[in-house]
Amino acid sequence: MRPPWPRVILIALIVGIVVVGPFYFFRAVYAHSKRLREIEPGRMYRCGELTAEGFSDAVRTLGIRTVLNVQNDNLDPTLVHTYLDRRKIAESALCEKLNVRYRVIAPDLVHPREADTGVRPEAVDEFLKLLDDPESYPILLHCKAGLHRTGVLAAVYRMEKQGWTVREAYEELRDHGFGDRACTAANEYVRQYVLNYKPGERRPTTGRADGDALRGK
Repeated sequence: MRPPWPRVILIALIVGIVVVGPFYFFRAVYAHSKRLREIEPGRMYRCGELTAEGFSDAVRTLGIRTVLNVQNDNLDPTLVHTYLDRRKIAESALCEKLNVRYRVIAPDLVHPREADTGVRPEAVDEFLKLLDDPESYPILLHCKAGLHRTGVLAAVYRMEKQGWTVREAYEELRDHGFGDRACTAANEYVRQYVLNYKPGERRPTTGRADGDALRGK
């Protein structure tokens, strides 16, 4: 009886070509440009946490001057070079290498009992301060997934800088990944960052959200 190894090897090769290869290709492409989207051409873009190569390509292609990380749980993420190349670099170090500003604004929530009193998170005011600085643009805004924290601040940009209505900003937030179930007035992020937002208001900030040397320059 002939050994089964040639058949086993052939099957493994077929599986690799048909299944494994496309899977890794998809994951590599996805990680490289994770939810990279245009908010306003030449001014504001959004994405998830990209690979170092993905960030580099976005910065060069889009002419980014400021990378804004809005992860309150990871102020300086460690990025892999590519999906398959697991060499790592801190996001702040990558931005320094690319000669772009690196900023962090950690979205926070006001107390639930204050959600409908007009008190808004300081992160909104820190974000507006960045938007009011002409030297910031173009800006690449991101969190981990590029959906929720990125989504609510993208909605603030839409209402503040592009004159969108609350409904228009809310509908884009829902349709761009926040989800039908989560994107309701019961969600504190949706209520405090979007539904209660009033364009044109400015308040002094403490700089608590992004004031230290690690987070901006």
